[in-house]
Amino acid sequence: MKPRITVITLGVGDLEASLRFYRDGLGFATEGIIGKEFEHGAVVFIDLQHGLRLALWPRASIAHDTGLAAGPASPTALTLGHNVASKAEVDAVMAKAALARATIVKPAHDTFWGGYSGYFQDPDGHLWEVVWNPQWQAME
Repeated sequence: MKPRITVITLGVGDLEASLRFYRDGLGFATEGIIGKEFEHGAVVFIDLQHGLRLALWPRASIAHDTGLAAGPASPTALTLGHNVASKAEVDAVMAKAALARATIVKPAHDTFWGGYSGYFQDPDGHLWEVVWNPQWQAME
């Protein structure tokens, strides 16, 4: 198996609310909800960088498709990292997330390792870290 990820799927409780958060709140481009004609098929796809998509899919549909029981979600099971080019950009993204009604878990701050980051949660509790790392160049 080659170490390649093409889709990150977030299980959501309310697909419409998640669409509004990501499209209207954060400004992510998407065609909206597709696949409504199929039972358990409604999904939102968001193009991220080349070759990577974010999918929003109801948790009930994921449970149905996999055959697994839907269990309690844990926001500390996974974080999504959004690397940016400056401290000011961390602050701007965190402010945009707050306006979109994200839950600010940890405001932007200087980190112990020399960077600058903050954490927010989307409406379903998925945890995003917005981070400036002086050792990395942010990808456009």
